[in-house]
Parts: sequence; structure tokens; C-alpha cells
Amino acid sequence: MKQKPVVLVPACNRMIGQHPFHIVGRKYIDAIRLADCVPLVVPSIADDEIDVMLDLADGVLLTGSPSNVHPSRFGEAVRDTELPLDVERDNWTLPLIPRVLQRGVPLFAICRGFQETNVALGGSLHQAVHEVPQHRDHRGANDAPVEVRYGFAHTVNVEPGGTLEQIIGASPVEVNSVHGQGVNRLADGLRVEARAPDGLIEAFSLPSAPGFNLSVQWHPEWQAATNPVSVRLFKAFGAACQAFHDSHR
Repeated sequence: MKQKPVVLVPACNRMIGQHPFHIVGRKYIDAIRLADCVPLVVPSIADDEIDVMLDLADGVLLTGSPSNVHPSRFGEAVRDTELPLDVERDNWTLPLIPRVLQRGVPLFAICRGFQETNVALGGSLHQAVHEVPQHRDHRGANDAPVEVRYGFAHTVNVEPGGTLEQIIGASPVEVNSVHGQGVNRLADGLRVEARAPDGLIEAFSLPSAPGFNLSVQWHPEWQAATNPVSVRLFKAFGAACQAFHDSHR
């Protein structure tokens, strides 16, 4: 019986009541299973433990989160002190990302993970996309039902010749939009894979990395099994994880 690949999922850090918890949304775990992989949730770990964990990994999924990357990571002060941060996650995911890419371990990064990847490789973020003159408001309505908040919000235009086009084709696709921050300066070496109609980068990859990698700003894990585009994305990620597993285990 063929062994399934293992996908590491870094956890977020959150207080529930008076106790700190490591936490991952179930929708990400369900999407990893849709990719025919085995999820392994990883709590905050020390720098000298990163390679130990990567020795177990056939893939890495960086999830979205209510929290943002701390702006000090790209040389800025906090603009809005009411927005949540997760410094503990930053402390190990940012050094994790270059090591994942260098090893050729498949990487799929979503929303916060997309922003983390850009920052980890030397890029910067708009802390408030809706305040940038040329961009629309990409936030979802917090008071709307979740089905509305995560419903289709705009199209993304797929750039020709990239990883995303190979997976989902060249036609524009409808995506959801629930993020307040976004890419400002794209890190050196990253390739734009898709843009929103207002020009905001919605997907990118690192072509020089030896393994599969794709980062997207939207949430393909939301009701993934019923969304053909999401199914193709997670199946492509799963196939890359299986290929990595078969060649390294």
C-alpha cells in the first residue's frame, strides 16, 4: 500500500480564555486530506528544531490567519495597534520558508502564508491595502455570514507561462478576498503568477527553487472540495508532495 506524504502545518498562537493554544483551522486540514496527504500540525519550535521537522516533511502548507506579520520584519512600525499579530509564529515560519525552498520541499502558502513568504524572502507589505490609492478594499465584511464573507469577491488574472497557469489554465478565475494587507514590494526572484483587477499581486512563485512552490492571497481551502479551481490547486500540491516523498523516502 502506497504511503501518503506528510505535510507540515505551522500552528498559530492564540489565547482561549486564560490559556495559550496552538491552533489551526480545520478547513486547512480538510484541504490537505483532499490533496491525499497526511497533515502534521506543528507548534512553535526553536530554530535548531526546524531542520528536524523538515526531515519529516514531504510538503509544507502555510495557512491564513487573523494575525498579520509584524511590520518590524519589513522595516516598518505598526500602523494599526488594534490588528492582531503573532510574533511567535513569525519567529519560526520566517526562517523556515527559505529552508523549505532550498530543500525543494513542496510549499503551498495561503493568505498570511503568502505574505510571510514575501517577507521571509526580503519583500514588504502594504499594512492597509484599502488606503493605497490605486487599490480597492480587499477586506471581507466581518459582520456578514461566513458564506458571504468567503464568497467570490473579484477575479484574478493569471499571468502566462507560470505555475498557476499550468494548474488552472489561463482564464480569469473568481476568488474570495478577506485580507487587509498585501504585497507592496515583491521580493527579488519571485515571479508574479496572478493579479487582481486593481493590479494587486494575488499569487507568486519562486522559479529558482528546485521544488514545487506557489503562494496565493485568496483562500482556496474554503469549501475546497466543491470548488474546481481549489481542487486542482490542492491536487497539484498533493502530487508534488507525493513525488517528493517517493524520491526521498
